[in-house]
Amino acid sequence: MIVTISQPRYLPWLGYFHRVAVSDLFIYLDTVQYTPRDWENSYKVKTDRGWTWSTVPVKAAYRALIPEVKVDNEQAWQDKHWKTIQTYYGGAPYFHEYSRELSALYNGKSWFRLTDLNQQYAKLMCNFLGLKATQFMRASEMTASGKGSQLILDLCKEVGATVYLSGAEGQNYLDELAFRDAGIQIIYQRYNHPIYPQRYGQFEPYMGVIDLLFNCGDRSSKTIMDGQSRIRS
Repeated sequence: MIVTISQPRYLPWLGYFHRVAVSDLFIYLDTVQYTPRDWENSYKVKTDRGWTWSTVPVKAAYRALIPEVKVDNEQAWQDKHWKTIQTYYGGAPYFHEYSRELSALYNGKSWFRLTDLNQQYAKLMCNFLGLKATQFMRASEMTASGKGSQLILDLCKEVGATVYLSGAEGQNYLDELAFRDAGIQIIYQRYNHPIYPQRYGQFEPYMGVIDLLFNCGDRSSKTIMDGQSRIRS
């Protein structure tokens, strides 16, 4: 069984959904420290002046854990974000195929915890991409505890993983010998970012997944997988 573990992120890049697509189980790592000024509450938007971050304002104490991070609803961020999407993607070929369901998350619901927002948005993106075979769990619903490599290993052991699909940064901290002793193979993702049609001139990689969806529609899932190495359990 191939398992991926990652923090809940806000409309993340294509590589995030590649890991979802090739995994049997995706575990939201929602028990660790929140990382400010990162993908956890921001995503990249392509504009007519290059790319920019679109960021959910949050209230978080120093070294707060992910479940402790609150969305700052005193700011009108939902209206601002939706207007940004309409401005830069309203003319995209497939905008109207996805805009109604996506707009409901901005205009029809209030969010209290950032982690709940991120997981609900990710669920909708997976539905748009047709990624329905992968199962999802939250680390907060499991018994594994600890830190760093040991936490990742214990989560994998708890669900019976045979392969752990890590992001490339896992090479910096994973105890490969401990995984080997546990009978779990580590595969580091080497994501070859595809090039696809975009608005506003020269192609920019690493945009939020909605950039792909609005521009490529039902070809988006295939585009995410184009040029990637096959991963087997």
